[in-house]
Amino acid sequence: MSEHKDWVVGIHAVSQVLTKQPNSVQRLLLRSGRDDIRVGKITELAATAGIKEERVDKNQLDQLVAGSHQGVIALCELQNSAKDARFLTQMLDSLERDPLLLVLDGITDPHNLGACLRTADAAGVDAIIVPKDKSASLNTTVRKVASGAAESLNFVVVTNLQRCLEALKERGIWLVGTADEAKRSVYDQELTGAVALIMGSEGKGLRRLTRETCDFLVSIPMSGDVSSLNVSVATGVCLFEAVRQRA
Repeated sequence: MSEHKDWVVGIHAVSQVLTKQPNSVQRLLLRSGRDDIRVGKITELAATAGIKEERVDKNQLDQLVAGSHQGVIALCELQNSAKDARFLTQMLDSLERDPLLLVLDGITDPHNLGACLRTADAAGVDAIIVPKDKSASLNTTVRKVASGAAESLNFVVVTNLQRCLEALKERGIWLVGTADEAKRSVYDQELTGAVALIMGSEGKGLRRLTRETCDFLVSIPMSGDVSSLNVSVATGVCLFEAVRQRA
């Protein structure tokens, strides 16, 4: 499994790495003067793992990473945590309950992908599936926005999404796609049992083949002047409707 060095940014993401992959941390940088409870937890995790923290000023942190870092960054030698189709098959074979899967058909914005990961983790999704091409990867931005979910979720990258969807159908997993023009509301769709919820790309929605492969197409009822929701928000609405039904 390949490895690469990258900055993990933010309190939640760094905490998850220190908890689950402490051996991957090469450097831990904390903003000078920040000694609140949340940073104290990171200090404790680092001490337990034998990792020495470095105190630096905010300008140094700003030069190393872009965006909000909350005064906490870690340089990590991360394994490529993306799983493949073989792993997905093994995982589904081992599950003793009906799976809830999230398929992202071409989410290219790393902020949206990170937000989808965070929501999927909160909803108890068993795996997120994305195509190898035309999808954002697990980069620094995704890990930051995901707030640790990138280290805890099964993130599956498949070469041929269409083939993967057909294989899921053969296993008896219902494919529920989202489309703005769909007549059926997500609130009227049964989302219990083995389900894969499929979200389309930010601009174009589901690709034609993906749409044709779905067993059902659903939409989110809209009352205002806005015609659609951001994909990460729509993902949250649909996933937690599934959570509500499955409870």
